[in-house]
Amino acid sequence: MAKKFAARVAKSDRRVIDMSDRLSRDLFKISDEKLLKGARLDEILLKDINVKEQVRTKFNDDSIKELAANIKVNGLIQPLVLHLDKKLGKYTLICGERRFRAMSSINMEKCPCFILEDKTEEELMAIQFSENSAREALHYIDKADGILNYQIATKASERKIQAALGISKSEVHRSLLIAKMDKKIKEAAKKYNIEKYVLLEFDVLDKSDFKTQLEKKILAGDVTKRSQLKRSLSSGVVKTGTKKKVTKAALPKGLSAAAFLKAMQAKQKDMNLDKETQKLLKALVQETKEIVDM
Repeated sequence: MAKKFAARVAKSDRRVIDMSDRLSRDLFKISDEKLLKGARLDEILLKDINVKEQVRTKFNDDSIKELAANIKVNGLIQPLVLHLDKKLGKYTLICGERRFRAMSSINMEKCPCFILEDKTEEELMAIQFSENSAREALHYIDKADGILNYQIATKASERKIQAALGISKSEVHRSLLIAKMDKKIKEAAKKYNIEKYVLLEFDVLDKSDFKTQLEKKILAGDVTKRSQLKRSLSSGVVKTGTKKKVTKAALPKGLSAAAFLKAMQAKQKDMNLDKETQKLLKALVQETKEIVDM
């Protein structure tokens, strides 16, 4: 018996089911249950809360103002998360710096807080990282710095970081590479919203005049997309205004451009290559000719 299929529906008539809201609520519920295990709820004076360096370093002022206006009307819906140092009797903010900043801007005196006790520094860092990553859009630079700080504090391997923070091993590895990049590059990435793969692919380039020129464009926010970087890499050109700077291919010492190309073409004929590889090699020789002829 032939299988029956539902009739095709025009794209304009298809019903879109948005799962994001339900997924977000479920994720937050799971995150909160793990995060707040053993916590107690209490009202704490804002002036008694110590705010240390957080995972998040990029804050949107307009977003803070909107949040402050909302809190002023509706109150604080999601309490802050604090850790109590029993020996010092001090509260340290673990999660909710945006909410803390918003409340401080409207001169709130106290707010509801979930209070954790007897947590290690490693546990607090993992909680802070997970909460920031899940609840609000965390910039990949802040995420990378947070992962590096966690590794420095715990001396954990990439695999252990993966297990503790709940992210993939490849993401841990890429984040650690980004975190160790020059501070100026990271600041430019946040300022101009540069794609993370621009930084990763730029970082592996060998030191050269071309890389120096490319770095200047990245720092100025002129190269923000991976596609822009790829075009520069494939052409060996860094656009500067209306002019173009071209990096010529370096030739072996004592070998002219014409002799080099002739040697490449001769070598190509001697190789026992399939048609596809021959085609690619021929294209490479042609591109090399165009560069050295400039």
